[in-house]
Amino acid sequence: MVKSPRVVVVTGASGGIGRASARAFARRGDRVALIARGEAGLRAAAAEVAAAGSQALVVPADTADADAVEVAAQRIEDELGPIDVWVNVAFTSVFAKFTDIEADEFRRVTEVTYLGYVNATRAALKRMLPRDRGAIVQVGSTLAYRGIPLQSAYCGAKHALQGWHESLRCELLHERSNVHVTMVQMPAVNTPQFDWVLSRLPRHAQPVPPIYQPEVAADAVVYAADHPKRREYWVGETTAATLIVNAVAPGLLDRYLARTGFTSQQTDQPKPPDQPANLWEPADEDRDFGAHGDFDDTSHAHSPQVWASQHHGALALAGALVAGAALTLRRRS
Repeated sequence: MVKSPRVVVVTGASGGIGRASARAFARRGDRVALIARGEAGLRAAAAEVAAAGSQALVVPADTADADAVEVAAQRIEDELGPIDVWVNVAFTSVFAKFTDIEADEFRRVTEVTYLGYVNATRAALKRMLPRDRGAIVQVGSTLAYRGIPLQSAYCGAKHALQGWHESLRCELLHERSNVHVTMVQMPAVNTPQFDWVLSRLPRHAQPVPPIYQPEVAADAVVYAADHPKRREYWVGETTAATLIVNAVAPGLLDRYLARTGFTSQQTDQPKPPDQPANLWEPADEDRDFGAHGDFDDTSHAHSPQVWASQHHGALALAGALVAGAALTLRRRS
C-alpha cells in the first residue's frame, strides 16, 4: 500500500470519473486539488472530499489554457505542498457526424481533450522531474485505439493522446526517471457527459453497453496511481475484446460499427430541448451534476477486467500472448 497523505491533483474533478476519483483518493487520506471549470460542481466535489476526512483545494481552471494550468499547479504546491500524483480526466466532446461539426468546435474538443492533458502534464513534469519522483495518470478510452461513428473529434483526440503518451513514456524510460506516466483505458461509463456534451443527435445520447459506474473507473485510477510503472490498464471486459477484434479484423469492425454505432449511442427518447452544452462554458457552473449519469439501472458496479489488469504473472502473460497472436494475424491478412 502506498503511504498517504499525498498531494493529488485531479482535472475534470467536478463530475464523472474525475469526481469519483477525487472521492477515492480522499478516502485514502490524500489531500486533493480539484481542477475544473464549473463552480457548483467543484464546490460539491470539495464537500465530498471533506466528508471523507481529507483536505480539498478548489482550483477553477480551463485545462485548454496552458498559462492557467501553470498558475493552478503553482497555487497547489504553494497551498498543499509538492504534487505527488496528477490525474488527467477533463474532456469535452460533440455527439454528431463529422460533417455536422463546425471547425471551431472540432478545434475546441482537441484543445481540451488532447492538449489539456499535454498542458497539465507539462505543468506536473516541471515540478516532478527536478525532485525525480511522481506519478501521472492519463485517463484514456477504448476509443484511443478504435474510432466509432458520431464521436470523431473525441476519438481523434484520444488517438493523439495515446501516441503522445507512448512517446513521453519512452523518453522518461530513456532518462531512467523516477517520474512515471501510465494510462487507464476506459469502457463506457455512466457519467453526466451524456447530459451536458454538445449533441446534434435526434435522440438522447447514451454510452454503448455494457456500461460501468464511475466508481469502477476510479478504483482503476487509484490503482494506476499506486502502480504507475505499467504502460496502461484496461477497464471493462469489452475493452480488451474490442482491441483484439480491431487488431485482427479492423475492416469487419468498421462495417459492424457502421451498422450499429448510430443506434447504440442513442436511447429511444428525444434529446431534451433544454440540454446544456459544456463545450464553451461549464454546464455545472450553477448546478451540480455529480459523478453519475442517467444510467444507474443498467450500469455495472464491478469489472473483472479491472482485477485482471491489476495482476501480473499468468494473466499478464496470457494477455500478451493473445495480443501478439492478434497482431500476427493482422500482419498476415
